[in-house]
Amino acid sequence: MYKLFFFFIFSLASAQHYRFTYSYQMKPDAGKRDSLITDYMNLDTDGRKSYFYNAAKYEKDSAYAVTKSYKDLLQSKSYDQNLSYIVEKDYTKREINFYDKFKTVHLVIPENDTPKWKIEKEFTKINGISCQKAITRYKGRAWEAWFSKEYPVNDGPYKFSGLPGIIVSLKDAENDHVFNLIQIKKINEIFSLLPKSAKQITFPEYKKIMNGFTFTNEDIESMSINKQEGRIDLQLKDGYIARIGTDEMKKMKKMDEEMTKRLRRTNNYIERE
Repeated sequence: MYKLFFFFIFSLASAQHYRFTYSYQMKPDAGKRDSLITDYMNLDTDGRKSYFYNAAKYEKDSAYAVTKSYKDLLQSKSYDQNLSYIVEKDYTKREINFYDKFKTVHLVIPENDTPKWKIEKEFTKINGISCQKAITRYKGRAWEAWFSKEYPVNDGPYKFSGLPGIIVSLKDAENDHVFNLIQIKKINEIFSLLPKSAKQITFPEYKKIMNGFTFTNEDIESMSINKQEGRIDLQLKDGYIARIGTDEMKKMKKMDEEMTKRLRRTNNYIERE
């Protein structure tokens, strides 16, 4: 059970900018049900728009945008390459944009299909927050959410929104994707690192592109050796840094094939349809 931390004095209703942080547990390999990755995602909102993105990636990108220092990139926290996306929700237009990057190309997938919820008469407390249950079938998965009216933000992780309160807990029926709210805090500015331009595609096209990834030396932007920790850091052109142990690198017989397997995206997408 996670402990929820609060970092604000004023009520949420009177605030302008807030950040909700979720722990995210996902099983990236559908063929290995015991595979599990835990990472952390932020949901920033100003009451008009929201942005859902990886917390560690944002820290890395924000630092590099200011310093342009390769050292800052290498010292940044690791994050899973499946979680480099950004979900933008426009409350007024009821539009969703999903952003990601494939090698050097920024991609965007427009979306207006939102979950249609059934609110249940079941109640519980999660980390001291009074919550109510809701269920939906969305993008090929059955979902269970627990939301709270204590916080009048009709939003949640990923593309999920539309409940009369913030989503505190969310999981699919197979427990392949599980989100838990662990932190709320007031911020001065919300996320602001969207690409200036992006190629518009559909989600099926996105899956095809990501599943067809093959690694070549051309994907490497720069490389450094960390002798102290015994690893090689490869900065790829999409911004991701692959950290590989030197012993592991020596054992690679066919580097391109091994790196392709290592870096290829999940086959257990949050969206099945």
